[in-house]
Amino acid sequence: MTSIITNVAAMSALQTLRSIGQNMETTQAHVSSGLRVGDASDNAAYWSIATTMRSDNMALSAVSDALGLGAAKVDTASAGMNAAIDVVKEIKAKLVTATEEGVDRSKVQEEISQLQKQLVSIAQGASFYGENWLVGVATGTAAAPDKSVVSGFVRASGGTVSVTTTKYALDTTAAGNVLFDSIDAATGAPGNAGILGTTSTITGATVTDQSVYTLDLNSFTAANRATNMAEALTMVESALKAMTSAEAKLGSLSMRIGLQEDFASKLSDSITKGVGRLVDADMNEESTRLKALQTQQQLGVQALSIANSDSQSILTLFR
Repeated sequence: MTSIITNVAAMSALQTLRSIGQNMETTQAHVSSGLRVGDASDNAAYWSIATTMRSDNMALSAVSDALGLGAAKVDTASAGMNAAIDVVKEIKAKLVTATEEGVDRSKVQEEISQLQKQLVSIAQGASFYGENWLVGVATGTAAAPDKSVVSGFVRASGGTVSVTTTKYALDTTAAGNVLFDSIDAATGAPGNAGILGTTSTITGATVTDQSVYTLDLNSFTAANRATNMAEALTMVESALKAMTSAEAKLGSLSMRIGLQEDFASKLSDSITKGVGRLVDADMNEESTRLKALQTQQQLGVQALSIANSDSQSILTLFR
């Protein structure tokens, strides 16, 4: 039946054209944004996962920055410790020189005194943005604070998040990992603890309690000189051993930070790729679909035109 009131063919063609238009709108949004899931209405589950993982990726980026800051602190401390080791080696060499008969020990002591001042300069200078890992706190004032560097960002299976850190405890003992327990800001005088500040007994010397920093060959008596030189060498050797151990710990921490930086970078890339698989649009597929919809739209317009023209043909029956 043909009706001029209700044009079923035109209605069907119009409905098809509307459906094609909606599909074109969706496809064009995918093409312009590059996203198959651009908001929650596209796919609530994938959109939620992608949004959460993008926020985690931003946190990982902040962790990478924090790791860079931590690496700078550790590298500064390591550079200072290495420089101090070289100076203490020089002091050891001067002591060996002073054991020879006929050597002017007062001249040797002048050189040692300059090296001792250099040790203080190194300890003070090994600071990065106010963080100094070679100087602790004065004995009896407070516990040596733990230093820490950010090492990771973790999302647990239950959805809770946390930032992990790596601790580096400062130890102000003679076998610890700081050069001095403290350095007076006004006078520049170091405290009496730490690897270089802890005192040992020098038998029969005019000053019996001496450290690597306060070592004074002029205080050795003639009667005990051989014993005193041996005690001084033992003290310096013990300090070198402790400093070498401390530098090894710093080196190990630096290596771990480097590995964590590399892992954080790879993890960030992995998350980015994973999110992309969930929400990114396949541009080859979308461009092909867009071309097909454009063709369908043209055909739909033509079909609607044909359906509307059928009513016009009825007029010829009344002529």
